[in-house]
Amino acid sequence: MKHYEICGQLREVGNKATIKACRAQGLVPCNLYGLGMENVLFTVTEKDINALLSNPASFIIDVVLGDKKQTAVVHELQFHPVSDKCLHVDFLAVNEEKPIAIDIPVAISGHAAGVQKGGKFVQKMRKIRVCGLMSALTDELPIDITALEIGQNIVAGDLKYDGLTVLTQKDTIVCGVKATRNSSK
Repeated sequence: MKHYEICGQLREVGNKATIKACRAQGLVPCNLYGLGMENVLFTVTEKDINALLSNPASFIIDVVLGDKKQTAVVHELQFHPVSDKCLHVDFLAVNEEKPIAIDIPVAISGHAAGVQKGGKFVQKMRKIRVCGLMSALTDELPIDITALEIGQNIVAGDLKYDGLTVLTQKDTIVCGVKATRNSSK
């Protein structure tokens, strides 16, 4: 899986005014926790966070704080309800020994048989939540749709990947082929 490096500055515990001042300087307050370590409070530039969030890929994040480096995943994001700016990010520290739960993009391949008969391909999910060791995580999850006929769907329960457990609900539709007016069975 791809790694993305974010450089941050340590910060002290503060009140609302302190946090508001950080945001006014173009910084996003962040929190790093997990693996039995104490919470680490830090800030990252808004530009770095936006670059991470605007990319559709999933990443293992290398958080660099001074001379220390910790691998993590994005655990929770908070956004402003009107401006949609990122207000806060929680990072969950991870390592090679413990399984990681993460959303990974799907990669659709093939040409559905139902589409060739006049159906319409519909993709409902762009990412699927999986759990596995860091070594088993991939950049994308392949899904072959060649055998899909009109009216058939691929659900999360149908998907199997080596070393990964699919956490998305089993009956969640990932993609399918719908009938259209001019389709014939």
